[in-house]
Amino acid sequence: MKSIATMLAACLAAAAVPSAHAEMKTEVVEYRQGDVALEGYLAYDDSFQGKRPGILVAHEWYGHNRYVRRRAEELARLGYVAFALDMYGKGVLAKDAKEAAALSGIYKGDRALMRARAAAGLDVLRKRPEVDTARLAAIGYCFGGTTVLELARSGADLKAVVSFHGGLDTPTPADARNIKGKVLAMQGGDDPFVPAKQVEAFEDEMRKGGVDWQFITYGGAVHSFTNPDSGNDNSKGAAYNERADRRSWEAMKVFFDETLK
Repeated sequence: MKSIATMLAACLAAAAVPSAHAEMKTEVVEYRQGDVALEGYLAYDDSFQGKRPGILVAHEWYGHNRYVRRRAEELARLGYVAFALDMYGKGVLAKDAKEAAALSGIYKGDRALMRARAAAGLDVLRKRPEVDTARLAAIGYCFGGTTVLELARSGADLKAVVSFHGGLDTPTPADARNIKGKVLAMQGGDDPFVPAKQVEAFEDEMRKGGVDWQFITYGGAVHSFTNPDSGNDNSKGAAYNERADRRSWEAMKVFFDETLK
C-alpha cells in the first residue's frame, strides 16, 4: 500500500508541474503613431506553447485604463495574446464624461486618424513573436467598438472583429466591402446612444458589403453593459448588466472558436 501511495503522490506532483510554471505575462509597451507617444498593455499566458492568435483590444471613451487591461488578461487566460492599445496618447485619461466625449470626438470626427491610430496598435501585436499573424482579431468596447469596426473597414488583415456596445455609424459605409473577416456586434436592447436607425443602417451596410456578420441584442441592457464601473441605473443610459456581460463574453468565445482555432 505504501508503494502505491508513493506512486500516486508522484503522479499528482508531476501533473502539477505545468501549472506551477504557468504564469500570466504582462508588459507595458511604449510605441508611436507618427509623433504621438502611446502606451499599450500586452498579456499572454506562458503555459500555452507555440504561436497563438493575437487579439487587439480597444478601450472605452475614458481611455486606456485598468478595465481594458483586465479584458486583455482575461483573453490571455483563454490562450490568446492580447494587446490593449492606446488611442489617446501616453497618460491621457478623461476625468469625466464631458472630457471623454471631447477626446473620443476627435477620432469620431476624423476616421482616417482613428484607423491609423488603431493600425499602429495592430502593428505592435503583429510583431510579437508569440503571435500567429495569420490569426488576428480585434475587440472593442463603446468607443473601442467603433474603433475596431473602422479598423476592419480600412481593410486590416483581421479574421474576426467584435464590438461590445459600440457606436455602429460610419461616414463611409461603402468601406464595408473592405472587411476581410467576420463581424460580431452586440448591443443593449435599450441602449439610447445606439438607436434603431443606426442599427438598421449598420445591418444594411453589412449586407451591401457582403460581410459575414452577426448582430446580438440583449434585452433589458443599455449602453456600457459589460463594465461594472457603469453602475446599475438603467435610467442614466449606461449601466452594468451582469447577464448581458456574461452572455456577450460567451458569444465572443464561440465566435473566436469558429474564426481563429
